[in-house]
Amino acid sequence: MRIGMVGLGRMGGNMAERLRLAGHEVLGYERKEGQRDVASYDELVGALDPPRIVWMMVPAGGPTEGVVGELAGLLAEGDLIVDGANSHFRDSMRRAGELADRGIAYVDAGVSGGIWGLDGGYGLMVGGSDDAVTRIAPILDALAADGHWIHVGPSGSGHFTKMIHNGIEYGLMQAYAEGFEILHRSDDFPEIDLHAVAEAWRHGTVVRSWLLDLIAAALERDPQLSELAAYVDDSGFGRATVVEAIEEAVPAPAIAAALFARFASRDESSFAMRLVAALRREFGGHAIHEPD
Repeated sequence: MRIGMVGLGRMGGNMAERLRLAGHEVLGYERKEGQRDVASYDELVGALDPPRIVWMMVPAGGPTEGVVGELAGLLAEGDLIVDGANSHFRDSMRRAGELADRGIAYVDAGVSGGIWGLDGGYGLMVGGSDDAVTRIAPILDALAADGHWIHVGPSGSGHFTKMIHNGIEYGLMQAYAEGFEILHRSDDFPEIDLHAVAEAWRHGTVVRSWLLDLIAAALERDPQLSELAAYVDDSGFGRATVVEAIEEAVPAPAIAAALFARFASRDESSFAMRLVAALRREFGGHAIHEPD
């Protein structure tokens, strides 16, 4: 298949390369010169044969809104836009309706896998009509880890599912961080090698996971995580998950506490929050704050 890819950053660039390796033709657009195959949205749309498919990997919110608006003015009836950003699901529902009025299909794709997806593949949760999702199935097959992806339901459901995924991620990361903080601060056993513990836990234990693999890698490079400030950003999906839990009257104390711990990290330093910062760098390539 031949598709356009808007946004060639940490995620989009790797996704475009994975698609090319699978035999698909990708025309990439990025505002920065040097990374792109075409120099404008006009050129991108003109280079694609209708019905066109354009996949967006740009930051959620204003940037996504802007790109959707520009593409909508250039695309034609029968074309399709895929939004792979961490957009709020209600925005995705609205955009799907607005684009449908123009005859343009819209698929919201929750994408997980971070900077490792080029080799390992991505977790994909997509929302949209059956026809739209079927059209991009070969693309999803190529991007997905082991070819596994899910069509969750109608427009908005892909991003809703990704929102909950990220909320769970907050809780998991915080649990690991707090456990390693207790080990780190032990007066009775100050000689405990945290990297060795992480390596041991990776094999056969009930807490083994890819996140623990990343913890082990981070601790091997920097056992004290001294290169990191204990300041942890939040991307917004953790907040959105907690808001949705409140709206639905669903108790979610672990996810809420993990979110609030990130807020607290901005006022005080702790090994636990340096570990959470390290994890965000490891799996997503997110920017870190250096110690003062």
